[in-house]
Amino acid sequence: MGDKVKLIATPESLPCCRVEWALKLKGVDYEYIEEDLRNKSPLLLDSNPIHKKVPVLLHAGKPIVESLVILEYIEETWKDKYPLLSEDPHERAMARFWAKFGDEKCVVGAFGAAWLTEGEEKNKAIESAQESLAFLEKQIQGKKYFEGEQIGFLDLAVGWIPHWLKALEEVGEMKILDAGRFPLLHEWGQNFLEIPLIKESIPPREKVVDYFNVGISYMRSLAANTP
Repeated sequence: MGDKVKLIATPESLPCCRVEWALKLKGVDYEYIEEDLRNKSPLLLDSNPIHKKVPVLLHAGKPIVESLVILEYIEETWKDKYPLLSEDPHERAMARFWAKFGDEKCVVGAFGAAWLTEGEEKNKAIESAQESLAFLEKQIQGKKYFEGEQIGFLDLAVGWIPHWLKALEEVGEMKILDAGRFPLLHEWGQNFLEIPLIKESIPPREKVVDYFNVGISYMRSLAANTP
């Protein structure tokens, strides 16, 4: 088996794409195993029996789960190839903090706003998501990318914003990332998507829209059936 690397993933999933980006930046050869989440494979269930979710990285047969954990594993395992994190301990800690913040506040907040149909509750959810994005806006001040002149850990972690958030806005019939309110994030997103390695690994917008539509429809049906 050796040190063979495999990635169990789905193309439309933003956590999966960030792992792919990291592997490509590091120049790591890997086998891509596309997962059907409607009919989960024994390999996925055996590799991630707790969450049963993608992505899963298999390295020498050993599974690593959770995309941010996988990014750190990739960084530690292939340290000599394209560093994703700064050598400064404080900067590394801050990158991890904001990456987690992006997932827990921005992703969850935007998705929460999208599945609400209308009314004051939806407006409050949109405003809350925008308040979270405002913190990220401050982090990019004076920089081309979050890590400086080249993309790194935090850029990959929040790399969903310029592509996936637009799709989520379409599905949720809302606007969260307004270029006038977030000019720095908007410019960063344009720069990020123009990087060839990133650009070639982004799924078509219509597929991301379909992906979110399924998830939003499911959430709305659950809400409708809750007493």
